[in-house]
Amino acid sequence: MSEPATPLDFRATGSGPWPAQGEWTYEEYRRLPDDGRRYEVIRGVLYVTAAPRLLHQFVSSELFWTFQRFVRRRGLGFVLGAPIDLKLPGGIASPIQPDVLFLRKEKAPDWKGQSFEGVPDLVVEIVSQGSRRLDRIVKFAAYWDAGVPEYWLVDLEAQAVVIYGLNDDGQYVERSQGGAGATVRSLVLPGLRVKVSALFPPAE
Repeated sequence: MSEPATPLDFRATGSGPWPAQGEWTYEEYRRLPDDGRRYEVIRGVLYVTAAPRLLHQFVSSELFWTFQRFVRRRGLGFVLGAPIDLKLPGGIASPIQPDVLFLRKEKAPDWKGQSFEGVPDLVVEIVSQGSRRLDRIVKFAAYWDAGVPEYWLVDLEAQAVVIYGLNDDGQYVERSQGGAGATVRSLVLPGLRVKVSALFPPAE
């Protein structure tokens, strides 16, 4: 499930009362139970997603290490993986939790903090059947409005990647895409080429 979390019934935690949808803040988010699910607050609305499946975790790990090797060898900045509390400016999200994000070195966060507040240079979301609307519509709009320069969508079911980037008019446009056998390319990280099939487990 990745729709808004309704009804909001966490009485078993003894932490209520809880805010109405549209009124959630980071402070209320911090009171939520640590129950293995992913909670996010986007434009004041609480979203909840079930714990990720094994395929999601495999792809997430491959993406993380692909970005990490590329970025670290060139001293470009930092790659972080979920779970991470990303607070987008203007109340857009508090927090949102991308699967992977990249920050240029001049955006180094406070490593003692519990969240990063700002605009990453690149974010990745792994799309499962249950998160399709959240990733393709809700998060797409949030990252676009925040001005995230590059947004990767990795579709588990289709085994495909679509990369969106901001154009000169501030609109997201498709920059690269491909399925099995294809290679996708980043503009934010020039020279980064990723074979889509390498992100998924080998076929039996």
